[in-house]
Amino acid sequence: MSPTRSRPASTSFSIEPAMTQTMTDRTEPPPFEDDGKTLLAIVGHMIPASARHGVPGADDPAIYADILRSVGRDRQALTEALAAVEARAGAGFTALPRAEQAAILQDFRADEPALTSVIEAVTARCYYRDDRVMASIGIEVRPPFPEGYAVEEGDLSLLDPVRARGPIWRAP
Repeated sequence: MSPTRSRPASTSFSIEPAMTQTMTDRTEPPPFEDDGKTLLAIVGHMIPASARHGVPGADDPAIYADILRSVGRDRQALTEALAAVEARAGAGFTALPRAEQAAILQDFRADEPALTSVIEAVTARCYYRDDRVMASIGIEVRPPFPEGYAVEEGDLSLLDPVRARGPIWRAP
């Protein structure tokens, strides 16, 4: 083997097998299953509907369906979070009166901030991309591209200290 070559010349290499799977070939994971409707009850507490502002709650059927479809990488942590809430409830979270549910959620949030943040993140992601919610907070209901959004021009003189420092990388 040549000192400048990492493998023998006779070794062939092809990326074609790796290219056979495209983004469209990948299957979506099944929606998260909330059999006991615990997540539905929790998101309803997190973001209730508001007639005053004309917005749905996070337990709205369309938003809730989006939450179930969008769990993605948080699936395991969300499962753990719901199991922890159910364990605190004892006889089934959804069977409890709303005031007791709220008390359990308040304690859960104080005791389990990491698990709580998973529920909050999944819920907020889906809630704030709902067209009705976007319209209610004054955001034009459309995808950000191709039109983009106007960004206020900032004060570029704030970069002067960085420019004055000069390059901080090694030249080749």
